[in-house]
Amino acid sequence: MGNIVLKQITKSFGDVQVIPPLDLEINEGEFVVFVGPSGCGKSTLLRLIAGLEDVTSGEISIDGTNATEVPPAKRGLAMVFQSYALYPHMSVKKNITFPLKMAKMDPAEQERRVAAAAKVLNLTDYLHRRPGQLSGGQRQRVAIGRAIVREPAAFLFDEPLSNLDAALRVNMRLEISELHQTLKTTMIYVTHDQVEAMTMADKIVVLQAGFIEQVGSPLELYHNPRNKFVAGFIGSPKMNFIEGADAQKFDAHTIGIRPEHLTLSTTEGMWKGVVTVAEHLGSDTFLYVNVEGFDAMTVRVNGEFSVKHGDTVYLSPDPEKLHRFDQQGLRIA
Repeated sequence: MGNIVLKQITKSFGDVQVIPPLDLEINEGEFVVFVGPSGCGKSTLLRLIAGLEDVTSGEISIDGTNATEVPPAKRGLAMVFQSYALYPHMSVKKNITFPLKMAKMDPAEQERRVAAAAKVLNLTDYLHRRPGQLSGGQRQRVAIGRAIVREPAAFLFDEPLSNLDAALRVNMRLEISELHQTLKTTMIYVTHDQVEAMTMADKIVVLQAGFIEQVGSPLELYHNPRNKFVAGFIGSPKMNFIEGADAQKFDAHTIGIRPEHLTLSTTEGMWKGVVTVAEHLGSDTFLYVNVEGFDAMTVRVNGEFSVKHGDTVYLSPDPEKLHRFDQQGLRIA
C-alpha cells in the first residue's frame, strides 16, 4: 500500500499554469521530500495528490487505481498541516479520536487505534490534557496521531515544523524519521528547508517553477547535481560558483565548489582574498572571503582554525570535487 503515480499532471489557475506536465512515481514505503524555493509548486503538488486541489489534466493513481476524481476522504491518505488545527476544548484523546468517530468506527477499535498511536508518539500520559496544556512539539505530535489512527496508505506532511523553534524542529525531525522507520508507511513531506530534506528523505524531488529539476537520494543530489540550480540549492552552506577565465581553465562556463572542498592557507593558493566574516560554530568555522572578481566565497574549515576579519587568505579547490556547468547551467559530465 502507498504506491502513488502521477502521469502528465498539470495545474492551472485561470490562464496561469503553475504545474507544467509532470511525471513522478512514489514507491511503497518511501520517505519522499518535495523541496524548493517559495512558489515552486511543492505545496500545490501535495494538495493535488491529497485531492484538495483539482488537477487540470493528467492522472493520479494510488495503489494502481485511478484516484484523479476521487474525493479526498476516500483516497486513503492522511495530511498533517503546518497549523496543528486541534480543537482547543477537546482533550488530546478526543482530538485523536475525532476522525474515527466521524467515520462511525466501532468504539473498541477506536480505543485500540488511539492507544497504539499514543504509545508510538509518547502521548499516553497526555491523553486527558487539552492542547493549551501542551508544548508546540507535543501539539504537532497530536496532529500526527490524528493522522496515524486512520491507518492511511500514505502520510502527507505540508511544512509541519515551520511553527516550531530551532531546537524543537530538530527533535521533531528525528521523531518523524523514527516514526517512518516504525510504521514503514509511505510519507510525502514538503519543506523549503534543504537540511530537512537531506536528513529525512529516502528520495528528494527538487522543484523550481513547477518543474522537477531532479529526483534522487540526498547523496546523489549532493554529489551529482544535474544542473546549477540543484547544485546551488542542495548543500549547506550553499555551493560557490565561479565564472569567466577561472572557469574556462576547467573547460566550463561555470564551475562550482562546495565550501568544504576548498583548502585555505595563509601563505599560498589559487585565489587570494580577504576574510569579511568568521562564524565560529565549535567544530566548524565558516569563513566568508572576498576574492577580487568573484562573488563572496564561503569556506568551511576546522573550528580551531584561527582567522579573523581583515586577514588575507588563499583558497584552492579540490580538483576532484569541482562541478562544471555549461552556459545553460547544465552539468558537464
